[in-house]
Amino acid sequence: MKIKQTSIKDLFIIEPTVFRDTRGYFLETFHNTQYEQSGIGCNFVQDNFSFSVKHVLRGLHFQMKKPQAKLVQVVSGHVYDVAVDIRPGSSTFGKWEGVHLTDRNNLQLFIPEGFAHGFCVLSNTAHFLYKCSDFYDSSDEYGILWSDPEISINWPVKNPILSEKDSKLPGLSEIFRNKQGQEEL
Repeated sequence: MKIKQTSIKDLFIIEPTVFRDTRGYFLETFHNTQYEQSGIGCNFVQDNFSFSVKHVLRGLHFQMKKPQAKLVQVVSGHVYDVAVDIRPGSSTFGKWEGVHLTDRNNLQLFIPEGFAHGFCVLSNTAHFLYKCSDFYDSSDEYGILWSDPEISINWPVKNPILSEKDSKLPGLSEIFRNKQGQEEL
């Protein structure tokens, strides 16, 4: 397994070791000890699974009072996955990192607490799996508009399919009073 630090502290791309032969392949999708030794120390308590069609964009979602670290991967298909740093006082507040996750490259993205997360589907369909470090709480559900010009994510889809809720999310500045995110509204 290879774990690569991205340009944003604590956000990691994980490349599992894949054992391939004529039958197909095998890989470990999670090994607590190896992750902990690499600086990823989370107690994951909930797994989520989604199915989406081409050009669906989900996000950018987060929980504020019960933040969730996430370990995400694609089981089948291809998505462009994005994490946005919304940690108060972070030197990279409002910065984002994107990575292509596919059923061929088998990459995972570890997203620590304090990040907004979203993805868009580039294949005809995608099955997406993610582990979470805290339980989903609908009363603590927040989101940032996918096309917020302040964040300026370079999505590979220009006219995505959105849920009604995601299409009406506020911008980053509407959620946080200043760029450093020091005070919540």
